[in-house]
Amino acid sequence: MNEQILFAGLDVGSLTSKAVLLGADSVLAHCTVPTGSNPRLAGERALEGALAGAGRDKGAIAYLVGTGYGRVNLPGAQRTVTELTCHARGAHFANPKARTVIDIGGQDSKVIRMDANGNMVDFAMNDKCAAGTGRFLEVMARALELDLEDLGAVAERSAAPCPINSICAVFAESEVVSLLAAGHEKQDVVAGLHQAVAQRVGNMAARIGIEAEVVFVGGVAKNRGVARALERFLGISFVSPVVDPQINGALGAAVLARDIYYGANHAGGLGLR
Repeated sequence: MNEQILFAGLDVGSLTSKAVLLGADSVLAHCTVPTGSNPRLAGERALEGALAGAGRDKGAIAYLVGTGYGRVNLPGAQRTVTELTCHARGAHFANPKARTVIDIGGQDSKVIRMDANGNMVDFAMNDKCAAGTGRFLEVMARALELDLEDLGAVAERSAAPCPINSICAVFAESEVVSLLAAGHEKQDVVAGLHQAVAQRVGNMAARIGIEAEVVFVGGVAKNRGVARALERFLGISFVSPVVDPQINGALGAAVLARDIYYGANHAGGLGLR
């Protein structure tokens, strides 16, 4: 293989846009930017950032696959593929033994089971409600007057998590305000919110079955409080994704770009959906 050839994956999500550049078998560069109000522009900026990180230009990209909410309007994408397929392929690239992927993104959460080749065989998805998503935690962080990135560290100080009974983001926000007014510590409220997210996503995972190894990806995977709550709820330990859990979908898209380019789909082995 020509080591100068690049394969690109572009994942334009509701909150962030991610680009990954892949060589023959390794990640060369990646970039994450806020999506904002212009998904197409965000996709271009993410790709430009990754190219700058690799010290290359667009002419070096042999094939580009797009995914995410904004995939229908991506610049230069030769093919678009669903997030489910891309997350499965990205997790498999990171750990070929992985069989289950839990993804919590800005607007939805997903649980994916896959085969030994990284093809999706079953999934469950919550894309109709903010409960158990990054948006849910963003709303709660605002109510708590905390930065979203600090929730994990705050929760680690909790010795008595507060039960959160509401799964609706609107009602949960009111419950959080009431708990604070009643004198409960912020760290206990945050820990309770993490448990609520873990229960919501964990119950969804139970419907399709958890098979080891399990990879936790998406922006929320950077929150150790949520990760630990999910591990406790499911009785498992997550294996680490490659590089950064937030870029897993873009990584899978880049892997698919490489495989399509080299003709892996001729034998029907890609299982694209």
